[in-house]
Amino acid sequence: MYSVAFIYEPGEYDLEFHRLNQLIDEVARSMPDFIGAESWQSAGGKRRNATYFWKSLDALKAFSVHPAHQEAKRQYSRWYEGYHIVISEVVRSYGDGAFAHATPNDRKRVA
Repeated sequence: MYSVAFIYEPGEYDLEFHRLNQLIDEVARSMPDFIGAESWQSAGGKRRNATYFWKSLDALKAFSVHPAHQEAKRQYSRWYEGYHIVISEVVRSYGDGAFAHATPNDRKRVA
């Protein structure tokens, strides 16, 4: 399993951003090896993160070359002050089971 963290500082969003953002999310969720996604923002809201989880690198690569994703990449400077991508292989995932997560929980919940 792989995770892709898109860490960014938002700028000004317009209608084209919202259209592409929705389309990209729909494309990701429609792909067979898509597992899930989550997002967060820093306390002050300056920095944000959207993380997508994939079963395979092939699926991640297919997503990365999709025309909608490529179009957004060409225009990113219109909407973001900056960004950073982190692609990671997930070797383990666990927690106390108190809430659901896209990745499997390797531990059973302790009562």
